[in-house]
Amino acid sequence: MGKTSLVRETLRRLAAADEVLPLFVDLEDARSPQDAIAEIAAQTTTARSLWLRITRGFASTLQQAGDYFEEVGIGEVKAKLRGGIDGKTWKQKGTDVFAALDEHEKPVALAIDELSILVNRLLKGHDYVLTAGRKQAADEFLSWLRRMAQEYRNIRLVISGSISLEPILREAGLSAHANVFSRFEIDPWSESTASDCLAELAMSYAIDIPAEVRRAMCRMLRCCVPHHVQQFFDCLHEDLRRRRRQTATAEDAERVYHADMLGIRGQIDLEHYETRLRDVLGSRAYLTATELLTEAAVNGGVLTEQSIAHYDAYSRLLDDADHAAIDDVLRVLEHDGYLTSHHDGFRFELRLLEDWWRARYGRNFMRFADREPHTEP
Repeated sequence: MGKTSLVRETLRRLAAADEVLPLFVDLEDARSPQDAIAEIAAQTTTARSLWLRITRGFASTLQQAGDYFEEVGIGEVKAKLRGGIDGKTWKQKGTDVFAALDEHEKPVALAIDELSILVNRLLKGHDYVLTAGRKQAADEFLSWLRRMAQEYRNIRLVISGSISLEPILREAGLSAHANVFSRFEIDPWSESTASDCLAELAMSYAIDIPAEVRRAMCRMLRCCVPHHVQQFFDCLHEDLRRRRRQTATAEDAERVYHADMLGIRGQIDLEHYETRLRDVLGSRAYLTATELLTEAAVNGGVLTEQSIAHYDAYSRLLDDADHAAIDDVLRVLEHDGYLTSHHDGFRFELRLLEDWWRARYGRNFMRFADREPHTEP
């Protein structure tokens, strides 16, 4: 959460230094390689010399420099570019776009956001079924992108996503495509960094959050994701403003955590975790993920190996899942930060998500060990 803001700020600073041409591409709505290439090409409209090189490859659908961004708008440019790419020409058109980027007088920082969402769609389609044809299509696209990253050295390619690429590729047996990229993990803040941030924010808004209250806030979150830290401050500041007070107490922080962070104000952000999980897993595997997360939430945040074994046996009797599917789901949950390895299984990474998940799904939930599926004699 917050990675897009970090990427955009990095690109902004690169632009200010005027040594690199930054381009940001969002593939969240892309459904095909053709969409991805049109999106990348459309972002070059901000650099006229580069855009003119790009238009040469789309002469049949663009009217020379007349179809320039300021004149027709980015939406129409994308539509016209997309109209010039089909299932047979996308690879050559895409290579032409990368070749034009590589010829630019400055290095090009090309940040591609939500590549993993596009790859997941290519692999699983609308019904979330991994087929040989879909695997071939994803393999072809990723092989092409890998070659672009290796051949055109004037381009610095950065990929990011709200769901992780590695588990998706591993499930499809395409993990080798990730090898061309170097992992760069941005960990949550430490308690001291989060506390310092809260102190600076408090000073900026002329309120006082004593050190012991800041520590309590960090421990309530347990995992100090910057967005959650800032959201917690915002809720606390608003609470103090309504009460016409300047100094926060631990009781204030506790009340705000439950009433606001876990209440209506915090719902949209927390539902983001739920939505992205459904996006990557599909409805069937998402139900398995919901069951596993709820079991952990009602069990003090811990999902034990014994609980997983109970669920596996229960699922087999109902012919509802298999062990490989459970392993795939657990791999996604761990890789994307929902759960972390525990000495006897897994536990929630974020207390905020744990508490929200328990409130959302924990009522009337039957623990795995208590389930006794009935079978016909």
